[in-house]
Amino acid sequence: MANTRSALKRTRSSERKRLRNRIIRGRARTYVKHTRRALAAGDLEAAQEYARIAIQALDKAAEKGVIHRNNAARRKSRLMKALNQALRQAQQAG
Repeated sequence: MANTRSALKRTRSSERKRLRNRIIRGRARTYVKHTRRALAAGDLEAAQEYARIAIQALDKAAEKGVIHRNNAARRKSRLMKALNQALRQAQQAG
């Protein structure tokens, strides 16, 4: 347990930031998961909408420093790669 007043204050502020970061990180993960599930189910319209929201959430998380900007870029890249591949397959099949 922290002893000094500054350490106690630091503990309180760190906890506030941890909770805020958890919400932002969780929101990004949720939309990425929704996108992947929609892709797996073959619902490309929903997947495109979820991907748009997921990219916004990842950008916001990177902007706020919750995740590193390269981490956000990598996740967006992988998500768009999967989406574009599914769209190509649907175009070739239909």
